[in-house]
Parts: sequence; C-alpha cells; structure tokens
Amino acid sequence: MTMPAIFFGHGNPMNALAQNAYTRSWSHIGASLPRPKAILCVSAHWYAPYTALTGMPSPRTIHDFGGFPRELFEFSYPAPGDPALAMRVRELLEPLDAGIDQQWGLDHGAWSVLAHVFPEADIPVVQLSIDETKPPEFHFETGKLLGPLRDENVLVVGSGNVVHNLHAYAWGRHPAEPFDWAMRFDARVRELLSSGDMMPLVDYESLGRDALLSAPTPDHYLPLLYIAGMRRAADEVSFPVTGMDGGSISMLSVRFG
Repeated sequence: MTMPAIFFGHGNPMNALAQNAYTRSWSHIGASLPRPKAILCVSAHWYAPYTALTGMPSPRTIHDFGGFPRELFEFSYPAPGDPALAMRVRELLEPLDAGIDQQWGLDHGAWSVLAHVFPEADIPVVQLSIDETKPPEFHFETGKLLGPLRDENVLVVGSGNVVHNLHAYAWGRHPAEPFDWAMRFDARVRELLSSGDMMPLVDYESLGRDALLSAPTPDHYLPLLYIAGMRRAADEVSFPVTGMDGGSISMLSVRFG
C-alpha cells in the first residue's frame, strides 16, 4: 500500500471548531484514506531558520495566534508524537543535520485540519519545520527525499495556502468576492500540478504579479512544494477541496495518489 501525499489549504484557525464545506471535505478525505501508522506534517506556522523535527512523545497543542475566541485557545488535539518517525525522517534527510526538537508541538496549521481528518487524535504526528533561510528548490528537493515514507504507511501532509494575502483579506465582511489575481494564480497552480510541470511552481516568483500578490511571503506556499516533490509518475492528481475564503485565501487541497 502506497500512501497518498496531501496538501491542505488550512485557512482560518476557527476552522478547527467549524462545520462548513471545507471541514466536511476534510472529514471525507480522512474517511477515504487507508489508516496511516503516523503522520508527518509540514506546516506554514513552523517557519524558522533551521530544519527540525518534533521528537517528543506527547506534543503540546500550540495556540499560535491572537484575537480569537476563548474556546479556540482551549482547544486541544492530544495526538501522540512518534520519536522513531522523527529519527527516520532525520535519516532520510542526511547529510542535512535536522535537529530533534523537544519544545514546539503541534501548531494550528496541523491541528485545525487534523481535527477533522482524524478527529480521534489517535494517530501519531510529527512536525517538520520549514527552513526560512533556504530557497524554494530546497523545499521541493526535501519533499523528494521524503518519498520513501509513502511506502512505510506514513501520511505526509503539507498545510498552508496557495493564495495567502492577509492584507487583502475581507476580515468580517462576508461574502467577499475573490480577487481576480487570486483566482488566476490558484487556477495556474492547478494547471501546472495537473500537467506535472513542477519547475514553474518551484520558481513561483517567475509567474509574475499574480504570484507575488498571492504569496507575498513564502511561508504558506512552501508546504505545497514538499508535497509536489513527493509526486510519482503514476499518481493521480486531484483537488478534493477548492474555494476562496475572504477574497484572498485559497482553500485548495491537492492530493497525489
């Protein structure tokens, strides 16, 4: 059994508590998957000047945001960690010296989605940081190195947003019409993923003004490159979730396999 590799557009952390079209789709994805023995998650919200893996047996639930209701700060996703998986990933990434971190835990890029995909929180989760000092190609190539995990019953998840422009986001104004540039870039990404033409996705800033508006910072875009790097020639590519939130946040999910 080869596990798929999936990128989730996670959007607003309140999705952890919500029942909407996006979260129902996440639940459906979870129900459709073979049960993994563990999950490796690359989240936009562990964006740091190093590569590291969570190595604790019981990762804490990190509430890495402000200005949300108390019930969100009280939310817990008590999935166990998997120190053995952290060491396996470290081995796959050699000669890169990935650290084993005992402080981080699970941030909302991980738990706001996984709370719907695997609501029992009974599958071990390890997070892999995104090294902010490295170029996009590094993250794509790192994804390639993680490929063997798919044959080891490990589900690799990227969590970010293909389009993530908070300056343009319609805070509290609903409904909001998606910006033309956001729609064009979202469609372009889907087109390139469907065709298998990955290099423009890696060199995404070369895609012009739409890309620069859609990904003004790299953090939410880069998790897609890890999953794109894991694509195999025989993989079916699907987009189980689509849509735009607040005019400038793409909720696109991408599944390989």
